[in-house]
Amino acid sequence: MLNKILLDKYSKFLSSVDIEINGDRLWDIQVHDSDLFKSILFNGSLGLGESYMKGWFDCQRLDIFFEKIFTDGLNEQIGGIPKILSTVKSKLRNLQSISRAFQVGEQHYDIGNDLFAVMLDKTMTYTCGYWSNDVQTLEQSQLAKLDLVAKKLDLRPGMKVLDIGCGWGGAAKHFSSHYGVKVLGITISKEQVDYAQEQCKGLNVEIRLVDYRDLNEEFDAIYSIGMFEAVGYKNYRNFFEVVRRCLKSDGAFLLHTIGSDISTTSTDPWVEKYIFPNGMMPSAKQITEACEGLFSIADWHNFGTDYDKTIMCWYENFTTNYKLIKEKYDERFYRMWTYWLLISAASFRTKANHLWQILYTAEGSGRKLIGYR
Repeated sequence: MLNKILLDKYSKFLSSVDIEINGDRLWDIQVHDSDLFKSILFNGSLGLGESYMKGWFDCQRLDIFFEKIFTDGLNEQIGGIPKILSTVKSKLRNLQSISRAFQVGEQHYDIGNDLFAVMLDKTMTYTCGYWSNDVQTLEQSQLAKLDLVAKKLDLRPGMKVLDIGCGWGGAAKHFSSHYGVKVLGITISKEQVDYAQEQCKGLNVEIRLVDYRDLNEEFDAIYSIGMFEAVGYKNYRNFFEVVRRCLKSDGAFLLHTIGSDISTTSTDPWVEKYIFPNGMMPSAKQITEACEGLFSIADWHNFGTDYDKTIMCWYENFTTNYKLIKEKYDERFYRMWTYWLLISAASFRTKANHLWQILYTAEGSGRKLIGYR
């Protein structure tokens, strides 16, 4: 009886955005287990994601399904107890304290370099590409992004540069090889350290396993590409204070981060549990308040729609090459990973999330920045 009531409820809910349960269009969902509806009722987005992982429903184009959900804001109406608990937990604890900082590295980035090798491009860059007019491939988009960062920071030979959240070392390698700078890259992932050290062998690059709060060195330029999402709202001010402490008075800092129009203190419960523990998207308000009095904002560049194209390339690579790694990553993982990639692509396609590159100079430095557009 309850499942019948919920079926009617969610049928009306989805029909408002042109989605039909058991319909025949690419974005319609096919329900295999009616317990899906109870799972959504009690657990919201966590229940929806877990139901997909269990095979309780399918959709030929899950990205279009979520595109329709995000466009009309229906995602905000999928609450559930986990969402409430996630918000309360974020208020009571510092989820991104130093003692918890390495959890995301262990759970996400240390999954296995073999997974990321089949999904990413040759540079092993795990952030949004820059799809300028002449860019045709994923690798070209990542190299274009790195050259964009170099232009904004005005990197020159001999500079000492800090990479906060260096990933697998692709940016450090590129900047050292092509711009003649000395790079210190830091990460909280042991797998990334091993890979980055090998990738940057013979270059003027040092890779360390360390939290950003433990740094106390001086640099000509600093950048952080795709790491700020793990900092947490209670630590934003401290993050900018560390960067200011480490940046020379005439230096520049570039922050490349996913962002949201709305200030929050937590992330989606399903993403928190299965993908990025302790992560959250900053808002423009949270960022500007955190850097006030420390930095001047020289430029704010939004190219979030490029993330949709980047992620869809990752999705194609992952699904095409899954056969190479399927003995290690089972069907449940496959469904989890594809769900995450496609819901993420939809969030950028609909501008529910943004990708910002923010360029800073030390307040009062008077540094003149060259053009890049």
